[in-house]
Amino acid sequence: MGMGTAGTSGGAVEGEKAALMAAIGPDLAAIEQAMHDDLAMFAGETDALLAEVLRYGLFNGGKRIRPLLTLLCCRLCGGRNIEVASLAIAFEYLHCATLFHDDVIDKAVTRRGRSAVNVAYSETAAILAGDFLHARSMLLIGRGGGIPALEIFCQATTAMVDGEFLQLHNASNNNLAEGEYFAVIMGKTARLIGAACEIGALFAGADSAARQALCNYGLRLGCAFQIIDDLLDYLGDEASTGKSVGNDFREGKMTLPLIIAISRAEDKDRERLLTMLSSVEERNSGFAEAKGLIARYDGFALSRQKAETIIGEALGQLHIFDQAEILQEKAVLAGLADYVLNRNK
Repeated sequence: MGMGTAGTSGGAVEGEKAALMAAIGPDLAAIEQAMHDDLAMFAGETDALLAEVLRYGLFNGGKRIRPLLTLLCCRLCGGRNIEVASLAIAFEYLHCATLFHDDVIDKAVTRRGRSAVNVAYSETAAILAGDFLHARSMLLIGRGGGIPALEIFCQATTAMVDGEFLQLHNASNNNLAEGEYFAVIMGKTARLIGAACEIGALFAGADSAARQALCNYGLRLGCAFQIIDDLLDYLGDEASTGKSVGNDFREGKMTLPLIIAISRAEDKDRERLLTMLSSVEERNSGFAEAKGLIARYDGFALSRQKAETIIGEALGQLHIFDQAEILQEKAVLAGLADYVLNRNK
């Protein structure tokens, strides 16, 4: 399952995706079962509405990449007979908690093709259910991995909040630099994915070199994941993504394609983009024009190249894992990197 490239045929990509899904199918099933088992464990102790909201928000087509990485990295580091799924689901819980809260903040209407929790139930229900999942995730990490794992997990959590505040601080800066953009996505997205990988290695008893390599892999995977997310917000198919395209631009978010275009544009076009960004009305009506200007200055192509470079760096972190008995796990991690680059939702 090697890296896909810009020249890879559609059939080859689909074949690689099918092989990847076959390889990770049992792990995804184990993660789903662990989540169901965990919810059933405390179902009698929680309010019926809370249980309903949790089921609605958790079992809604999520990719489960974060807990999957925990399982894979644990096995890569020798933890083949360790029950890790009950710890790994903490990463899905925290991720979903942030989605519940984000949808309240953004006044989102849909999530993954159906009504967001705040719409299907209420903003209050979404906030409280997110709080519950956050608390539960910390319990699972502390119980399964002890203080060292909890420290990694909580550092990633605080980085997520800090990244959101940094994005809030940058909201009015329409001349954002790439470095500032990467500081935001490192906190908002990458740190949690890095933590999922590192805690999997920690749980298996890996040494510091292996833990750091897998953390670095996860950080780079997370950055590339966010860049592709940014591209899909401009170029994605709404039927596949389950989200309306153009949301980032309409909200005035400075994501990588737009940052690159503004930095490369001729004065007239740069001023036009900045003018649109400064007006809610222009942002709502000018998405197609902005998309055309970003394409003219290679904002999409260069963002894609940046994601490909970062994925290459992620794969470079796996070179130290060369034992014959773990080549399958290594191949799946490479396949996941390829999936991140080529996903359409």
